[in-house]
Formats: sequence, C-alpha cells, structure tokens
Amino acid sequence: MPTLTRLIITLAVLAGLVYAGMLALVTFVHPTQTDLTIRIPTEKLNPKPVNPK
Repeated sequence: MPTLTRLIITLAVLAGLVYAGMLALVTFVHPTQTDLTIRIPTEKLNPKPVNPK
C-alpha cells in the first residue's frame, strides 16, 4: 500500500504543477493583437470562364 499511496501523491503533485503552469500562462501572458490585411488578386475572385470545345 505505501507504493500505491506514493504513486497517487506523485501523480497529484504533477497534476498540480501542470495546473499551476497553465494558470500562470493565462494570468501573466498577454498576446498582442494586430490587424492583418491579405490582398487577393481579382483573377482569383472572378476567374475567366473556360470554354469547353
């Protein structure tokens, strides 16, 4: 039984560390927001029709 208890405690501590790391990332990291403009050529928006023979 001591081995099982030690395993459960170790897994609980690792899960707590992962949770604390995720919480720290959410709290302290702020992403920067920028505007993004992508130019699309008009040939791609209005392609020329293909005439089948």
